[in-house]
Amino acid sequence: MSSLLYSLGRWAFRMRKTVVTIWIVVLALAGGSALLFQQGTDNGISIPGTESQEALDRLAATFPQVSGASAQIVVVAPDGGSVLDDDVREPVEDVIAELDDLRQVDSAVSPYDENVDGSISDDEGAVIISIQLTGEAGDITEGTRSDIEDAAASLAEALPQGAESALGGQLFSTGFPAFTLTEVLGVVIALVVLMITFGSALAAGIPLLTAILGVGISVCLIFIATAFGSVTSTTPMLALMLGLAVGIDYALFIISRHQDNLKRGMDPEESAAQSVATAGSAVIFAGLTVIIALVGLAVANIPFLTIMGVAAAVGVGIAVVISLTLIPAILGIVGTRIVSKRARRAIPETNGEPLPPAAMEDEGTAKPNRFFRGWVRAATRWPIVTILGVVGVVTLLALPATGLRLALPDAGALPPDDEARVAYDLVSDHFGEGFNGPLIVTGTIVESTDPLGLMDDLKSELEDLDGVAAVPLATPNMTADTGIIQVIPEGSPDSVETKALVAEIRDMHDYFLDEYDVDLSVTGFTAVGIDISDLLGRALLPFGILVVGLSLILLTMVFRSIWVPVTAALGYLLSVLASFGVVALVFENGVGADLLHVANTGPVISFMPIILMGVLFGLAMDYEVFLVARMREDYVHSGDARRSIETGFLGSAKVVTAAAIIMFAVFAAFVPEGDTNIKPIALGLATGVFIDAFVVRMTLIPAILALLGERAWWIPKRLDRALPHFDVEGEGIHKELALRDFGGEHVAIAAQDVRVATDDAAILDDLSLMVPVGESVVVSGSSPHEVSAALLALTGRLEISDGRLKVAGLPLPVRASGVRSRTGYVDLGNSVDPVTALRRGLAERPSVIAVDGVDVVTDPVERGRIRDLLHATATAESRSGVRTALLLGTTGDTSDVLPAPGITHRLADAGGSPADASTHSPHAGTQVRA
Repeated sequence: MSSLLYSLGRWAFRMRKTVVTIWIVVLALAGGSALLFQQGTDNGISIPGTESQEALDRLAATFPQVSGASAQIVVVAPDGGSVLDDDVREPVEDVIAELDDLRQVDSAVSPYDENVDGSISDDEGAVIISIQLTGEAGDITEGTRSDIEDAAASLAEALPQGAESALGGQLFSTGFPAFTLTEVLGVVIALVVLMITFGSALAAGIPLLTAILGVGISVCLIFIATAFGSVTSTTPMLALMLGLAVGIDYALFIISRHQDNLKRGMDPEESAAQSVATAGSAVIFAGLTVIIALVGLAVANIPFLTIMGVAAAVGVGIAVVISLTLIPAILGIVGTRIVSKRARRAIPETNGEPLPPAAMEDEGTAKPNRFFRGWVRAATRWPIVTILGVVGVVTLLALPATGLRLALPDAGALPPDDEARVAYDLVSDHFGEGFNGPLIVTGTIVESTDPLGLMDDLKSELEDLDGVAAVPLATPNMTADTGIIQVIPEGSPDSVETKALVAEIRDMHDYFLDEYDVDLSVTGFTAVGIDISDLLGRALLPFGILVVGLSLILLTMVFRSIWVPVTAALGYLLSVLASFGVVALVFENGVGADLLHVANTGPVISFMPIILMGVLFGLAMDYEVFLVARMREDYVHSGDARRSIETGFLGSAKVVTAAAIIMFAVFAAFVPEGDTNIKPIALGLATGVFIDAFVVRMTLIPAILALLGERAWWIPKRLDRALPHFDVEGEGIHKELALRDFGGEHVAIAAQDVRVATDDAAILDDLSLMVPVGESVVVSGSSPHEVSAALLALTGRLEISDGRLKVAGLPLPVRASGVRSRTGYVDLGNSVDPVTALRRGLAERPSVIAVDGVDVVTDPVERGRIRDLLHATATAESRSGVRTALLLGTTGDTSDVLPAPGITHRLADAGGSPADASTHSPHAGTQVRA
């Protein structure tokens, strides 16, 4: 991975104008397509498989008049007046006639209709005009919305002085999110943090520019997607929030590494390539964890949530790709100006050889290092005290989460001056809170011989239930095959009492079926919200198991440790619970609600917990990797577990601090003036990032590692061998660069002190040889196992334990897969038909081919054919355009199958060097003892 990223970074640096042009064209195409094809977002939510949704689907076919979206106009008479007065009644009836003529309006129900109950308040001070539309909220056009608003405005003008009216209801219950100046404040804070971190205004502007570009593309793609399906209005805002945060952070990691390289005297092109290879590897890992967590939202099996997660994941993916391509391209354009003038003057003359990182601390880094050194020493001095203190504080923050309630937001969560919120409050004041969230109880009555009487009986049954304020409507449809009953709860739509009432009616399902032979279901906007909340609540546990389990696997791959992943996962859970607690404290208990402009306290939006868990998982793993990977790297080199905590902390704390502050600022900026749906998510993410970065990762984790000591890096050897390696710090590219000049251009194999060992003993020790391109080498040993180990190691099929090894221009073990694709290995001793096996191996024309067990083939005819094949190969070119180098493995004599005379041979003895034991024989080949 790091090698591929190194090549990508170098290519982007060299082709910088082309890369920048490509991204500008992509943005232009995405923007143009969005303008042409977008159909607008909506807030219509459906959940296939739930009782409420299935009932709505049936009503759409049997009783379409009540299955669509609805709206209402509330009219309040002047003080001392009545809604029955002519000066109020006449304007109301006029607007009802006007509404009835509008497109997509099925009916506007007059509160004065003698067949309608409950639309006039008990004190005759207010009426409700119910507007039923012919489609779901997402199907209602902006033109219809505007016409309804115009009609409501004309009614307000026609009412007598002192009267009041407001338009609200389901259709207008959710505000559409918009980007405000408050969100810009988060970007401004990010810019300030970047300027402090980089010490350069130019460097600080690049992450913002690339993040905004990525957000622009991802939001355009979301609007293009509206041409193919329904997308909620919250989706682009979530993608915007996440895209800004991760886009800035990923660029920060790469540019920070690039600056460090330049200050050490590294060439800008080489620095950009290495920065993409090292920090870019971590960016890919970080991006993948966020993407997997967001896509994992599909575990809830809720379509709108899946779409939201996928859209946000696409935005994160775009941020990753931009960081790996556009960032190095821009670095190529700005050159050394990416560092401050003062830093440029201090860059040492190194003749192309960069200084080691330890030699580059200057006044700009000394003060932060002193601060972070004091931090980590304080956290690790008494680790048990630190652990208990952190866990205690986080637990206190998490306690309010025990009372966290979930619901879909309605008009009651809108700002107090919003007209839909005004209508909501007027209904609550004059009719009762339940009128804002009526329930619809429906069932098939096709077998009834007295549908009207049946509906009256069902109405009486429901009126007797606790928590029912009124049952204003109970009627069959025109064909008398489906009946609906409108039930008004006593509690508000998001109250515990209303949820209990829905559960009670559903619990009576069998009673109604036995008593009246009617299969009743509860639906309506309120019931849909309750079902969504319950479904999401049940999905939290499997989703939590998914992300925690994933973190354990991924981190075990990265850190080759058991304890580090476990502590990382537990730390993540602490951060999540604390975030839930703070959200509950503000949105449920009202602590700081006015300061954060929370319009109404109560349940939080249903999908807040699962989105917060998914996003915070990815971000928490980011900080874990950037901090602990440096600690592990230092531990591997020094072997001092305690000291590696401090040195690794100092090497990454500054960047992680800057990243966390930026994330916090971006998320927090969406809280004061953000969309109702986004507010709790943004507050939870801001809280989670702050706690996870500064309390968990930078305080708790160092304390735990200090307490564990050497045991922190323990892993069972079998598990270590079984797990794939994930190079997040670009260790592989460092090894590859270290071997860049080893061997030479015309050497097929360069080996020095190569060793292969198991847990018990060494299989191969001190193998050193140089094999020029097209040469033949006979590898002989005291046993077939030694010979096979040497050939397998020299072709990338057996991992080496130590030494330097380069085959076909690629270093091992870093590029083992590449070496295997360029080399061949044929075991004649275990082949049923050795000649055919060799012919197939040679047909691939590899750069190097190892032929094992040559001495096992004893048949003279077969040995003659093998000799002919090897002679032909020695003079032919491989796929790469050069002659194939031959490795012949044997414990006996192979002189009769060696290639024809005239091939240059080189001798090296085991444990020695080619120069120490060079013996040439034009016919015998080169004998190398493994």
